[in-house]
Amino acid sequence: MTSSRNMAIVVLIATLTFAVSPILTSGFNGFTPEQFPVVQLNPPVQPAGFAFAIWGLIYLWLILSAAYGVWRAADAPGWRAMRPPLAISLIIGTFWIAAANAAPVLATVMIVAMAAAAILSMLRAGHDRPWLQARPVAVFAGWLTAASGVAIGVVLGGYAILSAQTAAIICLLGVLCIAVAVQSARPREWGYCAAVSWALFGVIVANLSGPNLPVIALATLGMATLTLRVLQSNMKDADR
Repeated sequence: MTSSRNMAIVVLIATLTFAVSPILTSGFNGFTPEQFPVVQLNPPVQPAGFAFAIWGLIYLWLILSAAYGVWRAADAPGWRAMRPPLAISLIIGTFWIAAANAAPVLATVMIVAMAAAAILSMLRAGHDRPWLQARPVAVFAGWLTAASGVAIGVVLGGYAILSAQTAAIICLLGVLCIAVAVQSARPREWGYCAAVSWALFGVIVANLSGPNLPVIALATLGMATLTLRVLQSNMKDADR
């Protein structure tokens, strides 16, 4: 058995343990108010609960990708390059829900590491069969990018480092800057921006009661910016 196939199997096993982790815990739909010294009731940076349903798609798509990788692409160069950082992200992710329900600060550090590793994996992925190789990882990385901003924002507000509103605005700006940079590095891969935009849409919905106009405006601007950049990139490719 080659080392490439061994790593493909490691990714498959890590994907399966990551996917079953919610079943082995109480699940996660955002940090709860009582987890912080300053109670966080509906922090403006946190998406509405329905947005977390994207995890179902992420789990299924990553499993299909990993299984195909073992079956048909164990030795393919693009697949080999993306697997080590993806495995790191998935292994950390296996323990993330348990950490998030017990220690928000630790969970925040973990999800930033997960996001960084997933982004690296996406950038290393080849262009063969994007629906099974780069795209599922791109969606995973995009959601983790947004989730990292959410976690940092909630922690900043929960420990009174910033007000919840200021933390939301700063962290949403940070997510948008990172998303634009990643999209620039892999402009044809729209799955990343789609996942970030889904999270921003969840933030918009969560802030409609009020309404919290600055946060809504910033999230809307972020969605429009990412959508426009993806469309421009694909139009350029179509003209070539």
